[in-house]
Amino acid sequence: MNSNNQQYPQKKLWFRAKRYGLGWTPMSWEGWLCIAAYAAVMIADVQWYTVAMNANPLDSQNITAIFVAILILAIAALIGISYKKGEKPRWRWGEDQKGDGR
Repeated sequence: MNSNNQQYPQKKLWFRAKRYGLGWTPMSWEGWLCIAAYAAVMIADVQWYTVAMNANPLDSQNITAIFVAILILAIAALIGISYKKGEKPRWRWGEDQKGDGR
């Protein structure tokens, strides 16, 4: 009979859980690529916001709304990818005597 590992191969994790607190940290090149893409989107969003505000300061409300929408979408995408491709999230207090983080 096949073992569970052969029937259901483990998914490759891109993010591991942080040792303390809640959240993830990259553990593969795919995870680091996600972080780099997120940082690039944030930098581009801030640059666009600065240029747009200088070019058209009278439309600041719409420009700010677009800036915040892009910010929220990028954060939601990073959290979603981390949740799907990372370890199960839970609050952690560091390693215990068993070494399993509980």
